[in-house]
Amino acid sequence: MSGIPHDHYEPKTGFEKWLNKRLPVVGLLYDTLMIPTPKNLNWWWIWGIVLTFCLVLQIVTGVILVMHYTPHVDMAFASIEHIMRNVNGGYMLRYVHANGASLFFVAVYIHIFRGLFYGSYKAPREVTWIIGMLIYLMMMATGFLGYVLPWGQMSFWGATVITGLFGAIPFVGEGLQTWLLGGPAVDNATLNRFFSLHYLLPFVIAALVAVHIWAFHTTGNNNPTGVEVRRGSKDEVEKDTLPFWPYFVIKDLVGLGIVLIVFFAVVGFMPNYLGHPDNYIEANPLSTPAHIVPEWYYLPFYAILRAFTADVWAVQAVSFLTGGIVDAKFFGVLAMFGAIFVMALAPWLDTSSVRSGQYRPAFKWWFRLLVIDFIVLMWVGARDTEFPHDWISLIGATYWFAYFLIILPLLGLFEKPTTPPATIEEDFKAHYPGAAE
Repeated sequence: MSGIPHDHYEPKTGFEKWLNKRLPVVGLLYDTLMIPTPKNLNWWWIWGIVLTFCLVLQIVTGVILVMHYTPHVDMAFASIEHIMRNVNGGYMLRYVHANGASLFFVAVYIHIFRGLFYGSYKAPREVTWIIGMLIYLMMMATGFLGYVLPWGQMSFWGATVITGLFGAIPFVGEGLQTWLLGGPAVDNATLNRFFSLHYLLPFVIAALVAVHIWAFHTTGNNNPTGVEVRRGSKDEVEKDTLPFWPYFVIKDLVGLGIVLIVFFAVVGFMPNYLGHPDNYIEANPLSTPAHIVPEWYYLPFYAILRAFTADVWAVQAVSFLTGGIVDAKFFGVLAMFGAIFVMALAPWLDTSSVRSGQYRPAFKWWFRLLVIDFIVLMWVGARDTEFPHDWISLIGATYWFAYFLIILPLLGLFEKPTTPPATIEEDFKAHYPGAAE
């Protein structure tokens, strides 16, 4: 499985040999657990196991909830109330599932920003990064589809607004929107389609996660220094690495345990904190909520979508050059998806020869601004579009694109990084001198 030399599984008993020839599942599991892992991984690397746990949690609770849910506009809202009031433990299942989505996105955002800081997207891990971005897109789609299922006011109007974005695509938008909705407006056909896709996509995500894990097991794990594991001999590999089991499995489980304490405290004491009150009102196509707000994990990109109005000179220039084909609405849609696309392009936009941001002094400051920018966009995405929120959104969106398209390429040309350690072993000895004996 891995390009790093290590001891592979050797079947001992007659049954193990028989099974290994026909279905080498034990060997696959052994090679996965015993994969040599850089010994200097810090606590930012625990979020992979949190994400895996969240995926399993969402699939299991989702399958159980589906047993009691009715995907029909006349009964969907009532079936949710039935789950909450009449199904044994139904309220807990629903709260765990709803807040599990939030934990999923907390973990994936930390995972992504850790990768951006430590250069986990750089060669030879470009494909691993792209697969990760595909998983993120699938997560966003799954979360949106699931938000529609309770058929509350915010569910209905959120679906109306988001599917309306596809109508902004020139030439094919109207037909595409009708195809997505299953008709001219959000209705029963829409709910059935979204329910079906919401049930399907987690299994697509699970398949992509398997490929993602396979990809980084093939190239080896990145680490805080960005220095690769030496592969000249087994002795050098052992000086730079430790087996994933038991060292990092135990460490990850400790991290997961701490995260779950916080998670179940939220589920137990404030389960509706991240929800919107309007979604506890049954969907009414004749009554528009005063302020339509998506779930918190979409807010940064929702802010970017709303930032580019017809008053912005860039929108006016593009609209003029395209003869009005790209209007403000379509420009906003392009900006929203473009904000994710530029992240996917990070392996080719970062021109620095040093992988880890730990050894790039100027990069650290620009990266900190990016994190602050993301949080500010999340905050402003939940506000109205009046002054100064419109200006904050525009400035935040501008910096987001400037970071990836201008700052990141230029830093690689002009920045003077410090010298990383020669080997992972050297870095480990510097941090843990007592453990190096």
